[in-house]
Amino acid sequence: MKTPLWGLALCSLLLLPGLMSWDSQVTQKCKNGTYEISVLMMKNLAFSNTALDSLKSVVHQGVEIVQNRLISHDINVTVNASFIYSESDIYVSSDCRSSTCEGLDLVKKIAAEKTMGCVLMGPSCTYATFQMYLDTGLKFPMISAGSFGLSCDYKENLTRLMSPARKLMYFLVDFWKNDTFPFKPFSWDTAYVFKNSTESEDCFWYLNALEAGVSYFSQELHFKDMLRGEVQFREILMDQNRKSNVIVMCGDPEFLYNIKGDQKVTEDTVIILVDLFNDDYFRDNVTVPDYMENVLVLTLPPGNHTSNCTFSQDLSPVENDFSLAYLNGVLLFGHVLKIFLENGENVTSPKFTQAFRNLTFEGWSISSDLVLKCLFLFILLFHVWTQYHILLTYDRNETDCVDKNPTFIWKQKLPNDVPGQDPGPQVLMIAVFTLAGTMALLLLIALLVLRKYKKENERQKKWSHIPSENIFPLETNETNHVSLKEVLNDTISYPDGTFMDWEFKISVLYDIAKGMSYLHSSKTEVHGRLKSTNCVVDNRMVVKITDFGCNSILPPKKDLWTAPEHLRQASISQKGDVYSYGIIAQEIILRRETFYTLSCRDQNEKIFRVENSNGMKPFRPDLFLETAEEKELEVYLLVKNCWEEDPEKRPDFKKIEITLAKIFGLFHDQKSESYMDTLIRRLQLYSRNLEHLVEERTQLYKAERDRADRLNFMLLPRLVVKSLKEKGVVEPELYEEVTIYFSDIVGFTTICKYSTPMEVVDMLNDIYKSFDHILDHHDVYKVETIGDAYMVASGLPKRNGNRHAIDIAKMALDILSFMGTFELEHLPGLPIWIRIGVHSGPCAAGVVGIKMPRYCLFGDTVNTASRMESTGLPLRIHVSGSTIAILKRTECQFLYEVRGETYLKGRGTETTYWLTGVKDQEYNLPTPPTVENQQRLQAEFSDMIANSLQKRQAAGIRNRKPTRVASYKKGSLEYMQLNTTDSKNTHF
Repeated sequence: MKTPLWGLALCSLLLLPGLMSWDSQVTQKCKNGTYEISVLMMKNLAFSNTALDSLKSVVHQGVEIVQNRLISHDINVTVNASFIYSESDIYVSSDCRSSTCEGLDLVKKIAAEKTMGCVLMGPSCTYATFQMYLDTGLKFPMISAGSFGLSCDYKENLTRLMSPARKLMYFLVDFWKNDTFPFKPFSWDTAYVFKNSTESEDCFWYLNALEAGVSYFSQELHFKDMLRGEVQFREILMDQNRKSNVIVMCGDPEFLYNIKGDQKVTEDTVIILVDLFNDDYFRDNVTVPDYMENVLVLTLPPGNHTSNCTFSQDLSPVENDFSLAYLNGVLLFGHVLKIFLENGENVTSPKFTQAFRNLTFEGWSISSDLVLKCLFLFILLFHVWTQYHILLTYDRNETDCVDKNPTFIWKQKLPNDVPGQDPGPQVLMIAVFTLAGTMALLLLIALLVLRKYKKENERQKKWSHIPSENIFPLETNETNHVSLKEVLNDTISYPDGTFMDWEFKISVLYDIAKGMSYLHSSKTEVHGRLKSTNCVVDNRMVVKITDFGCNSILPPKKDLWTAPEHLRQASISQKGDVYSYGIIAQEIILRRETFYTLSCRDQNEKIFRVENSNGMKPFRPDLFLETAEEKELEVYLLVKNCWEEDPEKRPDFKKIEITLAKIFGLFHDQKSESYMDTLIRRLQLYSRNLEHLVEERTQLYKAERDRADRLNFMLLPRLVVKSLKEKGVVEPELYEEVTIYFSDIVGFTTICKYSTPMEVVDMLNDIYKSFDHILDHHDVYKVETIGDAYMVASGLPKRNGNRHAIDIAKMALDILSFMGTFELEHLPGLPIWIRIGVHSGPCAAGVVGIKMPRYCLFGDTVNTASRMESTGLPLRIHVSGSTIAILKRTECQFLYEVRGETYLKGRGTETTYWLTGVKDQEYNLPTPPTVENQQRLQAEFSDMIANSLQKRQAAGIRNRKPTRVASYKKGSLEYMQLNTTDSKNTHF
């Protein structure tokens, strides 16, 4: 007897208190060299007491195989299995529904003992598996030999083995609905399903999966009846008035012999026999009995199933299927455990739970080396004389028709599923329904056109009172209208106290009231959609009303301006327009959002509270009478009367117009000025406010422009920036004579090898910042820095006569003097030498690139200056003859020495010089190393760096903290220097 659904819920309620968050309380036997499998031993029909004993033996065999495989991979751990039995006999039932309560009872037992293994094996029933997931929040890995129901899909820690029941459902639904086969030119919608209580449990599961799939995936396909027992099956076979010609059954084909016997079955009967694990259909000498003539057999190809296995022969076929699934579940656990132990990963981590999905492992079958994959190929067989032939195959959700012209007893075409119906009447019925649908569609279109014509006619009647001579297009200057919501929100163009003062607000309220008073007295009678967005302001600051008459075209709409009675029942009225006017008036007075109130911000909530007052104090926007002045109080009271809950207590627009005109007149009497004087005064205040705003924005613009110019001047020459701003381009230019300076650091590559990247950046930053400060005292332009190379030019982009050679020479002496006192912070005591080369000659210059443009120099002078630097010596300024010739023409008396003939690549041998100073000026230049000292330094440079690092560690020099230089507001850009690191593992 099946357990009723309320029984399942009752057992869940009784067992649930002990299972909440149970996996956080359980200690796993899954570490320290011991790895256990917890096996749920359940007593449903699939597992009798004898089958449970056999299952236990199979699990032990699997554990032994896993243990041997681990030892063969030099993994010496202990793998065992624990079996959890139910202590009650109330769970034995004719099907697996009772295992729902039994599974929860077994899990509760594990929770009480607070111990379980690495994985939980079982149950095999969908009911129990789903209930365990639903009530326990299971997070441990779980392996099931079945549980293929829809409710067990997409469970992250559930791995399902055994037979292809779900794929069986997909195939049958696809076969029923297919109408493209030559032997099946129309789809089926009906079928009988035969369930015999003597059949095996997996047969029930296959048919249950088919029922669930049909109800879930195909609402049109349905089962006429469930046949139970031989008598009912026999009656349907012989019944001429049955509801369907198709019967689906599962089990032993010899059962059909007992049912049909010698009786003749009608030729239009089709029996689909699901017999997956049976190789008899593919034997060479098989003889097909007569009772199989109108039977289509759905099976698996030979070698694609697991009915022949290495277990004892006393097991039934069903027990063999379940036992093999449990064995392969143990082998699957061993496969995943081996991977994790080899990789040294944590077996109790969530990653272990996810590792059981989407993998291939070495399972067990008759060959003992089969790679187990859940991939099944269905074959549909039909009977011809004394043999079976393949009709079609189904694989990967695709059906392949093998025999397109089969020889059936049904005359080469399967019959219709509905008795007494053939495709002819079906086509006629389709044609009738198509014609009826077309007529209905045409009728609907006609009704829509008639409705539109009726509305258009009513709309024309609404506007028919306006004389045709008064209807004309708007002039150009009249179309420039601004919405009153836009004016109220623009506090810059219309500031309070200057333009939007209290008198102007009353004027706006008066304009709206006057327009609505005229509208209510006309044939239009009511606006119906009055809001601040359809009150527009023209170029003379007069408020006009739009969108009236739209209620004849558009349905009423619920918004913040809608009166409460119209929110409850969609309609329009003149009193409803008065309520909308009160909401607009609050917007104008406070200049806040629509329906502003401190107690609520959400628009939908505001509408709900206005609509559902239910006799309580009506919900309205804020209007602060306590802070109102005496001249404002009368307007406040008028607005509050406009949004009264009772429509009859609200004033009409004629009364509102008169009241506002009276208040407006009091303003003029007090000030003794006309309306035009008032307007001129407001315009003057508005003009002065605009002048103040323009001046303030101009100052901000100038500050931003100056900051941008300072940044541009640091990236490009001033003349180049000016040309880019004025013309957009910079024309390349040829300079007849310039002087170019190059320098680099001796041994820079070796220093980088023994320094971290951040230390190298700090070193170059310290050196180049000092160089940049020296450049500020000379008429030179810094071209670029590339690594340790530093390039400077003079005489461009601004020509300076012969000053270019003087400025470069003095700059070079200042830089060399500075390097004599410089010391690296991260390598104390290490001498830092630079080579300097100077050359003069013609040069071309221009801006290259659009993004990040660079001012670049071109020509042989640049190459020669670079050669002067590379052929020079440490702590010396190597100067070419052309530069010395220019210096001789000047009044400055520079000191220099003849170096002699020097080979320059690309130019040959030339006489070069060492620049040593200026007459009558003191330069603290470092002493250049001798040839011997230079050679010794090159040989011992690495050792000197190592000694410097040891000195640094001995002195305990700490990393330099981030520092800031002067802000760009004081004349130069602001930079943030990154801190260095103690790690010596990352080098250039």
